[in-house]
Amino acid sequence: MALDPTEQHLRHVEKDVLIPKIMREKARERCSEQVQDFTKCCKDSGILMVVKCRKENSALKECLTAYYNDPAFYEECKMEYLKEREEFRKTGIPTKKRLQKLPTSM
Repeated sequence: MALDPTEQHLRHVEKDVLIPKIMREKARERCSEQVQDFTKCCKDSGILMVVKCRKENSALKECLTAYYNDPAFYEECKMEYLKEREEFRKTGIPTKKRLQKLPTSM
């Protein structure tokens, strides 16, 4: 049974695991300033980071949550996932392997 590359139906694992994973990755990229601030605070504070970095942690959570709760952002990530899945079904090659460069010493 061959899978139709253009099929739009999503399985539960795709809706509940794979698309949210893409959302987390993209949200971390878009909130990179807050991620950097929080990381720097944690490195500078050591064991007291729980107390000293509350402001940075709150700002990071707020930024990430805004993306997680945005239906347009979900649709954007869903379309990205469907495009990757369609390409995989056509070629049989996962995205990571397709994007790897060939060694130049061949």
